Amino acid sequence: MKDYLIKALACNEHVRIYICSSTALVEEARKRFDLWPTSAAALGRTLSVGSMMGSMLKSDKEQLTIRINGGGPIGTILVDAYSDGHVRGFVSEPHIMLQYNDTGKLAVGTAVGKEGYLEVIKDLNMKENWSGTVALQSGEIGDDFAYYFTASEQTPSAVSVGVLVNPDNAIQAAGGMIIQMMPDAEEEDIVKVENIIAHMEPISKLINEGESLEDILTSLFDDATILSSQEIAFRCHCDRATMKRVLVTLSKEERKKLIEEDHGCEITCNFCNEKYYFNEQELRDLEGFIERYAR
Repeated sequence: MKDYLIKALACNEHVRIYICSSTALVEEARKRFDLWPTSAAALGRTLSVGSMMGSMLKSDKEQLTIRINGGGPIGTILVDAYSDGHVRGFVSEPHIMLQYNDTGKLAVGTAVGKEGYLEVIKDLNMKENWSGTVALQSGEIGDDFAYYFTASEQTPSAVSVGVLVNPDNAIQAAGGMIIQMMPDAEEEDIVKVENIIAHMEPISKLINEGESLEDILTSLFDDATILSSQEIAFRCHCDRATMKRVLVTLSKEERKKLIEEDHGCEITCNFCNEKYYFNEQELRDLEGFIERYAR
Protein backbone atom coordinates (compact mmCIF):
# COMPACT_ATOMS: atom_id res chain seq x y z
CA MET A 1 0.00 0.00 0.00
CA LYS A 2 1.27 3.46 -0.86
CA ASP A 3 2.17 5.89 1.89
CA TYR A 4 -0.28 8.69 2.49
CA LEU A 5 -1.34 11.34 4.97
CA ILE A 6 -4.66 12.65 6.21
CA LYS A 7 -5.69 16.09 7.43
CA ALA A 8 -8.61 16.21 9.85
CA LEU A 9 -10.44 18.23 12.48
CA ALA A 10 -11.87 17.01 15.80
CA CYS A 11 -13.28 18.26 19.12
CA ASN A 12 -15.87 20.50 17.44
CA GLU A 13 -13.20 21.64 14.99
CA HIS A 14 -11.06 22.99 17.83
CA VAL A 15 -8.28 20.49 17.12
CA ARG A 16 -6.34 20.01 13.87
CA ILE A 17 -4.76 16.63 13.11
CA TYR A 18 -2.21 15.41 10.59
CA ILE A 19 -1.47 11.69 10.44
CA CYS A 20 0.73 9.79 8.02
CA SER A 21 1.87 6.30 7.14
CA SER A 22 5.44 6.47 5.82
CA THR A 23 6.80 2.91 5.83
CA ALA A 24 7.72 2.74 2.12
CA LEU A 25 9.09 6.27 2.20
CA VAL A 26 11.48 5.51 5.06
CA GLU A 27 12.45 2.16 3.52
CA GLU A 28 13.38 3.98 0.31
CA ALA A 29 15.68 6.28 2.29
CA ARG A 30 17.15 3.31 4.17
CA LYS A 31 18.03 1.48 0.97
CA ARG A 32 19.46 4.54 -0.76
CA PHE A 33 21.84 5.36 2.10
CA ASP A 34 22.38 1.89 3.60
CA LEU A 35 21.05 3.20 6.90
CA TRP A 36 21.67 1.28 10.09
CA PRO A 37 18.70 1.04 12.52
CA THR A 38 19.26 4.12 14.71
CA SER A 39 20.18 6.32 11.76
CA ALA A 40 17.11 5.00 9.93
CA ALA A 41 14.86 5.79 12.90
CA ALA A 42 16.21 9.32 13.29
CA LEU A 43 15.99 10.21 9.61
CA GLY A 44 12.69 8.33 9.22
CA ARG A 45 11.04 10.25 12.06
CA THR A 46 12.20 13.55 10.55
CA LEU A 47 11.03 12.59 7.06
CA SER A 48 7.62 11.65 8.49
CA VAL A 49 7.22 15.00 10.24
CA GLY A 50 8.54 16.73 7.13
CA SER A 51 5.85 15.16 4.95
CA MET A 52 3.15 16.46 7.30
CA MET A 53 4.70 19.92 7.54
CA GLY A 54 5.00 20.04 3.76
CA SER A 55 1.26 19.46 3.51
CA MET A 56 0.76 22.60 5.62
CA LEU A 57 2.27 24.75 2.84
CA LYS A 58 -0.22 26.75 0.82
CA SER A 59 1.15 26.42 -2.73
CA ASP A 60 3.40 24.26 -4.88
CA LYS A 61 5.84 27.17 -5.11
CA GLU A 62 6.64 26.85 -1.41
CA GLN A 63 8.98 24.43 0.32
CA LEU A 64 10.63 23.99 3.69
CA THR A 65 13.91 22.64 4.99
CA ILE A 66 14.41 20.98 8.37
CA ARG A 67 17.89 20.92 9.89
CA ILE A 68 18.66 19.11 13.16
CA ASN A 69 22.04 18.90 14.88
CA GLY A 70 22.30 17.95 18.54
CA GLY A 71 26.01 17.29 18.74
CA GLY A 72 25.54 13.51 18.76
CA PRO A 73 27.36 10.92 16.65
CA ILE A 74 24.68 10.98 13.97
CA GLY A 75 25.68 14.52 12.95
CA THR A 76 23.21 16.62 10.96
CA ILE A 77 19.78 15.52 9.75
CA LEU A 78 18.60 17.52 6.73
CA VAL A 79 15.17 17.15 5.13
CA ASP A 80 13.41 19.07 2.36
CA ALA A 81 9.60 18.92 2.20
CA TYR A 82 7.15 20.03 -0.48
CA SER A 83 3.42 20.72 -0.63
CA ASP A 84 2.67 17.77 -2.92
CA GLY A 85 3.73 15.29 -0.25
CA HIS A 86 7.20 14.37 -1.39
CA VAL A 87 10.27 14.67 0.81
CA ARG A 88 13.97 14.01 0.51
CA GLY A 89 16.75 14.04 3.07
CA PHE A 90 19.86 12.52 4.54
CA VAL A 91 21.81 12.12 7.76
CA SER A 92 25.55 12.82 8.07
CA GLU A 93 26.39 9.43 9.58
CA PRO A 94 24.18 6.66 8.17
CA HIS A 95 25.89 3.84 10.08
CA ILE A 96 24.74 4.33 13.68
CA MET A 97 23.29 1.52 15.78
CA LEU A 98 22.64 2.45 19.41
CA GLN A 99 20.11 1.01 21.86
CA TYR A 100 18.99 1.98 25.36
CA ASN A 101 20.19 -0.68 27.79
CA ASP A 102 17.06 -0.63 29.94
CA THR A 103 14.45 -0.93 27.17
CA GLY A 104 16.35 -2.25 24.16
CA LYS A 105 14.73 0.48 22.06
CA LEU A 106 16.72 2.38 19.45
CA ALA A 107 18.56 5.23 21.18
CA VAL A 108 17.64 8.03 18.81
CA GLY A 109 18.05 10.68 21.50
CA THR A 110 21.60 9.54 22.24
CA ALA A 111 22.48 9.40 18.54
CA VAL A 112 21.08 12.84 17.79
CA GLY A 113 22.09 14.50 21.06
CA LYS A 114 20.38 17.48 22.65
CA GLU A 115 23.18 20.04 22.80
CA GLY A 116 22.05 21.75 19.64
CA TYR A 117 19.09 22.97 17.66
CA LEU A 118 16.15 22.24 15.39
CA GLU A 119 15.78 24.75 12.59
CA VAL A 120 12.96 25.10 10.05
CA ILE A 121 13.49 27.31 7.01
CA LYS A 122 10.43 28.09 4.88
CA ASP A 123 10.68 29.34 1.32
CA LEU A 124 7.27 30.96 0.93
CA ASN A 125 8.06 32.47 -2.47
CA MET A 126 8.67 35.87 -0.93
CA LYS A 127 11.71 38.16 -0.92
CA GLU A 128 13.15 36.53 2.17
CA ASN A 129 12.81 33.08 3.66
CA TRP A 130 11.20 32.59 7.08
CA SER A 131 13.12 30.61 9.68
CA GLY A 132 12.55 29.42 13.21
CA THR A 133 15.09 27.80 15.51
CA VAL A 134 14.63 26.13 18.90
CA ALA A 135 16.93 24.29 21.27
CA LEU A 136 16.57 20.52 21.18
CA GLN A 137 14.67 19.10 24.15
CA SER A 138 15.52 15.40 23.93
CA GLY A 139 16.86 14.53 20.50
CA GLU A 140 14.03 12.00 20.15
CA ILE A 141 12.52 14.14 17.32
CA GLY A 142 8.84 14.03 18.36
CA ASP A 143 9.29 16.03 21.58
CA ASP A 144 11.55 18.45 19.75
CA PHE A 145 8.99 19.20 17.04
CA ALA A 146 6.25 19.61 19.63
CA TYR A 147 8.41 22.24 21.32
CA TYR A 148 9.19 23.87 17.96
CA PHE A 149 5.50 24.27 17.03
CA THR A 150 4.65 25.67 20.46
CA ALA A 151 7.63 28.01 20.86
CA SER A 152 8.34 29.09 17.29
CA GLU A 153 4.93 28.99 15.61
CA GLN A 154 2.85 29.64 18.74
CA THR A 155 0.70 26.58 18.06
CA PRO A 156 0.44 24.19 21.05
CA SER A 157 1.07 20.76 19.56
CA ALA A 158 1.71 17.13 20.33
CA VAL A 159 3.86 15.12 17.94
CA SER A 160 4.12 11.33 17.78
CA VAL A 161 6.55 9.71 15.34
CA GLY A 162 7.94 6.22 15.18
CA VAL A 163 9.95 3.80 13.06
CA LEU A 164 10.07 0.03 13.63
CA VAL A 165 13.12 -1.71 12.15
CA ASN A 166 13.35 -5.43 11.37
CA PRO A 167 16.40 -7.54 12.37
CA ASP A 168 17.58 -7.40 8.73
CA ASN A 169 17.48 -3.55 8.98
CA ALA A 170 14.44 -3.23 6.67
CA ILE A 171 11.72 -0.84 7.82
CA GLN A 172 8.78 -2.73 9.30
CA ALA A 173 6.50 0.25 9.95
CA ALA A 174 6.78 4.04 10.13
CA GLY A 175 4.42 6.94 10.60
CA GLY A 176 3.61 10.08 12.49
CA MET A 177 0.89 12.28 13.93
CA ILE A 178 0.69 15.97 14.73
CA ILE A 179 -2.16 17.19 16.95
CA GLN A 180 -2.58 20.96 17.17
CA MET A 181 -4.86 23.13 19.25
CA MET A 182 -6.75 25.76 17.26
CA PRO A 183 -6.96 29.33 18.65
CA ASP A 184 -10.57 28.76 19.80
CA ALA A 185 -9.79 25.53 21.68
CA GLU A 186 -11.39 25.33 25.12
CA GLU A 187 -10.12 23.79 28.34
CA GLU A 188 -12.19 20.64 27.85
CA ASP A 189 -10.60 20.16 24.42
CA ILE A 190 -7.13 20.41 25.93
CA VAL A 191 -8.00 17.90 28.65
CA LYS A 192 -9.46 15.49 26.09
CA VAL A 193 -6.37 15.67 23.87
CA GLU A 194 -4.03 15.23 26.83
CA ASN A 195 -5.96 12.10 27.86
CA ILE A 196 -5.80 10.71 24.32
CA ILE A 197 -2.05 11.28 24.12
CA ALA A 198 -1.45 9.73 27.54
CA HIS A 199 -3.16 6.47 26.55
CA MET A 200 -2.21 6.29 22.88
CA GLU A 201 -0.13 3.40 21.56
CA PRO A 202 2.99 4.33 19.56
CA ILE A 203 1.94 5.35 16.05
CA SER A 204 4.38 2.90 14.43
CA LYS A 205 2.84 0.05 16.46
CA LEU A 206 -0.67 0.98 15.28
CA ILE A 207 0.47 1.10 11.67
CA ASN A 208 2.35 -2.19 12.07
CA GLU A 209 -0.83 -3.83 13.31
CA GLY A 210 -2.41 -3.03 9.97
CA GLU A 211 -4.79 -0.31 11.01
CA SER A 212 -5.62 2.25 8.34
CA LEU A 213 -5.04 5.90 9.12
CA GLU A 214 -8.79 6.43 9.01
CA ASP A 215 -9.35 3.72 11.63
CA ILE A 216 -6.57 5.06 13.86
CA LEU A 217 -8.01 8.55 13.62
CA THR A 218 -11.59 7.60 14.44
CA SER A 219 -10.49 5.31 17.29
CA LEU A 220 -8.77 8.27 18.94
CA PHE A 221 -11.28 11.02 18.12
CA ASP A 222 -14.94 10.03 18.00
CA ASP A 223 -15.96 13.18 16.12
CA ALA A 224 -13.06 13.33 13.65
CA THR A 225 -13.84 14.88 10.28
CA ILE A 226 -11.42 14.05 7.47
CA LEU A 227 -10.66 17.08 5.33
CA SER A 228 -8.31 15.59 2.74
CA SER A 229 -5.75 12.92 2.01
CA GLN A 230 -2.71 12.76 -0.26
CA GLU A 231 0.05 10.35 -1.17
CA ILE A 232 3.54 10.96 0.20
CA ALA A 233 6.87 9.63 -1.05
CA PHE A 234 10.63 9.95 -0.92
CA ARG A 235 11.51 11.71 -4.15
CA CYS A 236 14.42 13.87 -5.26
CA HIS A 237 14.35 16.26 -8.20
CA CYS A 238 18.04 15.98 -9.05
CA ASP A 239 18.98 15.14 -12.66
CA ARG A 240 21.95 15.26 -15.03
CA ALA A 241 21.26 18.87 -15.94
CA THR A 242 21.46 19.85 -12.27
CA MET A 243 24.74 18.02 -11.86
CA LYS A 244 26.16 19.70 -14.95
CA ARG A 245 25.49 23.02 -13.26
CA VAL A 246 27.53 21.75 -10.31
CA LEU A 247 30.45 21.11 -12.66
CA VAL A 248 30.17 24.65 -14.01
CA THR A 249 30.75 26.01 -10.49
CA LEU A 250 34.18 24.32 -10.36
CA SER A 251 37.27 26.27 -11.33
CA LYS A 252 38.75 25.82 -14.81
CA GLU A 253 41.75 24.09 -13.23
CA GLU A 254 39.52 21.60 -11.40
CA ARG A 255 37.58 20.79 -14.56
CA LYS A 256 40.83 20.39 -16.51
CA LYS A 257 42.05 17.86 -13.95
CA LEU A 258 38.84 15.86 -14.27
CA ILE A 259 39.35 15.70 -18.05
CA GLU A 260 43.08 15.14 -18.37
CA GLU A 261 43.86 13.14 -15.22
CA ASP A 262 40.64 11.43 -14.18
CA HIS A 263 39.12 11.10 -17.71
CA GLY A 264 35.64 11.51 -16.26
CA CYS A 265 33.88 12.03 -12.95
CA GLU A 266 31.06 10.80 -10.78
CA ILE A 267 28.84 13.16 -8.80
CA THR A 268 26.61 11.92 -5.99
CA CYS A 269 23.48 13.78 -4.90
CA ASN A 270 23.61 14.30 -1.13
CA PHE A 271 19.83 14.21 -0.82
CA CYS A 272 19.14 10.85 -2.48
CA ASN A 273 22.55 9.23 -3.07
CA GLU A 274 21.86 8.97 -6.80
CA LYS A 275 25.10 8.85 -8.79
CA TYR A 276 25.71 10.60 -12.10
CA TYR A 277 28.72 9.70 -14.28
CA PHE A 278 30.18 12.03 -16.92
CA ASN A 279 32.78 10.58 -19.28
CA GLU A 280 35.78 12.46 -20.67
CA GLN A 281 34.04 13.48 -23.88
CA GLU A 282 31.04 14.86 -22.03
CA LEU A 283 33.36 16.93 -19.85
CA ARG A 284 35.22 18.22 -22.93
CA ASP A 285 31.90 19.16 -24.57
CA LEU A 286 30.88 20.99 -21.40
CA GLU A 287 34.20 22.84 -21.31
CA GLY A 288 33.73 23.90 -24.92
CA PHE A 289 30.26 25.19 -24.10
CA ILE A 290 31.60 27.20 -21.16
CA GLU A 291 34.34 28.72 -23.28
CA ARG A 292 31.84 29.79 -25.93
CA TYR A 293 29.10 31.23 -23.75
CA ALA A 294 30.57 32.09 -20.34
CA ARG A 295 32.75 34.99 -21.44
